[in-house]
Amino acid sequence: MEKTHVKICGLTDPAQAQAAAELGADFIGLVFAESSRYVSHDRARQIVQALQGQVPAVGVFVDATAEQINDTAEQTGIAIAQLHGHELPSILGEIKIPCIKAFRIRNAESIVAIHEWLVCIPPDSSLEAVLLDTYSPHAPGGTGERFNWDLLSEAEQHGGMDDLPPIILAGGLDATNVAQAIRATQPWAVDVSSGVESSPGQKDPEKIRAFIEAVNTLM
Repeated sequence: MEKTHVKICGLTDPAQAQAAAELGADFIGLVFAESSRYVSHDRARQIVQALQGQVPAVGVFVDATAEQINDTAEQTGIAIAQLHGHELPSILGEIKIPCIKAFRIRNAESIVAIHEWLVCIPPDSSLEAVLLDTYSPHAPGGTGERFNWDLLSEAEQHGGMDDLPPIILAGGLDATNVAQAIRATQPWAVDVSSGVESSPGQKDPEKIRAFIEAVNTLM
C-alpha cells in the first residue's frame, strides 16, 4: 500500500507543531476561522517559523475572501489554504497559494455535489486535494464525529470517485480507527484534530505518535 499522508490540524502552539512534525506529520493545520483552535496571524507566524520548513502549514478558512486568504498567507507563511465553508469554485482563480477544498459528507448526493463543484473551477487553478469531513448542522468541521465510510465505498463501485483530486479523509479519526478508515476508503491522506488532543487546541504528543504509528502499520 502506498504511503498515507498525515495532517495534524488545529495546532495552537509552536512547540507542539514542531513536535508533530518531528513525529512524522506531513502537514500542520492552523485554524483562522472562529474555533476553540483559532490562531492569530502573529501566533501562526510563530508556528510556521518553528517548523523551519520541515512540513508545510495549511491555513483553514471558512468563507473568507481571496483577499483575506492572500493577506494571511503573506503575513504568516502558510503554504496551502484549506477552504472549509461554502466557497464558490471561482475563488480558486484568485487565491495565490495552492488550495484544499473541504466537503461535508451527509449522503450519496454529497459525492455528486463534489463533482458539480469541481467542473466549475477556473482553468489553471491549483487544487491540491479534496478533504471529506463529517456533515454537522452546527459546525463546519472539527466535531470529532465520523461519517459513514461506506458511502465512499459505494460511490467507488459506481464510478463516483473517479476523476477526483487526491482525497484527504477527516472526521472522528483517532489511533484506534484510522487503520480501519484507510482500509475502507484508501485516501491519499488522513486529517486529525480532536483525536490527538488532551483538550481543544492542546495536542498530546503520545496520541500523535500513536496515530502516526497506526497509519504507518499499513505501509
